[in-house]
Amino acid sequence: MRRDDVLWAVASFLGGVALLAAGVYQHRWAPAPLFAVPLALTCLGVAVRRSRPLLALGLGVVAFAGDFAMGFSLGTVIVVTDNIYAAVRYGPRALGRWMLGITSVFAVVAGVTAGILMREVEMAAVILVQCALVGTTPVITGMIIRQLEEQAAAERARAEQVARLAELDRTAAVQAERARMARELHDMIANHFSAIAIQSTAVLSRADLDGDTVRTVLESVRENSLQGMTEMRAMIGLLRGEDEEAEAVRRRVAEAGELAERAREAGMEVRFHVDGEARDLPAPVDLAGYRIIQESLTNVLKHGGKAADVVVGYRPGAVTLTVDNPLDDAGRPLSGEDVITGAGADAITGTGTGAGVVSAGAGIIGMRERAALVGGEFEAGPYGGGWRVHALLPTEEFA
Repeated sequence: MRRDDVLWAVASFLGGVALLAAGVYQHRWAPAPLFAVPLALTCLGVAVRRSRPLLALGLGVVAFAGDFAMGFSLGTVIVVTDNIYAAVRYGPRALGRWMLGITSVFAVVAGVTAGILMREVEMAAVILVQCALVGTTPVITGMIIRQLEEQAAAERARAEQVARLAELDRTAAVQAERARMARELHDMIANHFSAIAIQSTAVLSRADLDGDTVRTVLESVRENSLQGMTEMRAMIGLLRGEDEEAEAVRRRVAEAGELAERAREAGMEVRFHVDGEARDLPAPVDLAGYRIIQESLTNVLKHGGKAADVVVGYRPGAVTLTVDNPLDDAGRPLSGEDVITGAGADAITGTGTGAGVVSAGAGIIGMRERAALVGGEFEAGPYGGGWRVHALLPTEEFA
């Protein structure tokens, strides 16, 4: 039993006793103190109204029958209505429908019986209304309150579910943004730093290089450094929300020729070809295509490749990117994710140093993710005795 229910039961009993003391009852044969017995039963039902609602209903029915047999006590009848209300609100859900039918039939039968016995239509109507107020009204009230509570509980559950879904969406958005930033940082910084490390390793590993060769390498190192700084500023501007600055330096597939030129400066033989009529591409496709070509050429440079064929194909509704890397000196197809051993020296002089620069293995993953984000297709692997990177990026869905 709950403490507040017990207190409410005591208050109900005291109120009923006060009504008995004031003479608000009708008796047939029983003295006034005897009416306190059914009153006590109904109040006991109030004490257990939440924990044992069916018991409360049973006590109320027994008390009402006993009170009616002795006469009529207003206090007992009032408390019985609480017993009925509590049974409907806290008891089994189906009980409300049963109680509504039972109390409605009881009110009609009582009214008709009173009309027949008293032969007065007015009295029959009064009895019917009184029985309806005592029986049907508490049932309807309990059903309404219960329905409102269930709706409130459903709304709370729905709100919690929406909050959980929002948190999941937020977490997914954060993870996606982290992955995007990782790709951008890898493509913008790691590629330039890889070229710088490879070229500087080549210079340090050879003491017999002439001044012109050293100057060419250092100019390429400087160019990669400036490019890396420029793209890093663009990334910082994007993170700060400086959209205009970030858009101003957005990379495009049309600038892939500059990538080929920088690779030539690093000592590679790059054959660049555009198939089809060049056109403006949607921004996401432009950036994805540029980064895929950039990463492919960087991987060729990392792994000691001396030549690469780059083909940009403009097709109806799509653009294709193909980077072929032929066999190395040992006749092996070059993989984009192996350990780099002296690639800088190979790229410039054709002689390895064995320095051993380890690749992070994120290049192929990043290129595949970029292609997938724009709904494209990506393949990388041995092809025709060499290594091929091929991507097909659709453009129509961004039009």
